[in-house]
Amino acid sequence: MSASRPAPETATDRLTRLLTMVPWLVNRQGIDTASAAAEFGVSVQQLESDLSLIFLCGYGQMPDELIEADWEGGRVFVSNADTIAKPLRLGVDEAVTLIVGLRALRQVSAVAYGGAVDRALAKLEAAVGPQASGADRIAVAMDDAAVQDTLKVLRGALAEHRRVHVSYFVPGRDEQTERDVDPIRLVGLDGRWYLEGWCHRAGDTRLFRLDRIVGLTVLEVDGTPPEQAVERDLAEGSFRAGPDDVLVTVRLLPGATWVADYYPVESREDTADAVTVQLRTADTEWLVRLLRRLGGRGIVLDPPDVANAVRSSALSALAAYDV
Repeated sequence: MSASRPAPETATDRLTRLLTMVPWLVNRQGIDTASAAAEFGVSVQQLESDLSLIFLCGYGQMPDELIEADWEGGRVFVSNADTIAKPLRLGVDEAVTLIVGLRALRQVSAVAYGGAVDRALAKLEAAVGPQASGADRIAVAMDDAAVQDTLKVLRGALAEHRRVHVSYFVPGRDEQTERDVDPIRLVGLDGRWYLEGWCHRAGDTRLFRLDRIVGLTVLEVDGTPPEQAVERDLAEGSFRAGPDDVLVTVRLLPGATWVADYYPVESREDTADAVTVQLRTADTEWLVRLLRRLGGRGIVLDPPDVANAVRSSALSALAAYDV
């Protein structure tokens, strides 16, 4: 009998630990890494990985808006984290908003951690008291019926351990692909629903955006994922490059070099006045939106069609202001 594999850490587990870790470390400046790791039940290597991620967090993107973490010499110092370290205090309006959101989340049949949602909702309603009745006057409509239908079908496939056949639109290649997938889980990320599963076409774990699934069939085939199928750590988002994705070269000027640390890149060249990176993406629309956010501090050098897409997007935005 083979030994069972330990369950991989979920993004939710890691986020919970990080949110707890920041105020704990702020109040224990200079604690040694071994003691801090033991407190959170992780290895020193994992603690240092968490600190590296914390170093990229804050309430903005400028250097003075990011948390500062230093653990050289085996002792941990965390600063510029007062905003995050303060106890969370909600006003009545904020609490009612959370109640409305949690009630809407509970309506989605495919949502994971349903018990946690119910417990959080009960605590909020008890804390707010009679004023929570304000949430009763607000209704949230799930306006994408197609996605909700897809969620329902996939929830059934997950419960019955069935493989699904997916017709999936890939915007980066402007084509529809056919794939057989063994579902692993349904996740909500960045305001969208995803199916994570073992893709037999790719021979690897993949994320599929539900609003890009144009056809879905539950097969009469066992859909138990193979042993090598593991849940991805989504703490850094849904982005993961594939070998068939478009390779893009981007020059990042000061104020945009954080992109090279935030997203996975295939190569990086630092000069005195810029950072040039190569990254892969299956969604060029995402890259166009990112470059637009950078406001001229990011320049696509290659390929020409992506550079033209960024230029066209910028010109369209300027046209709205008669520039």
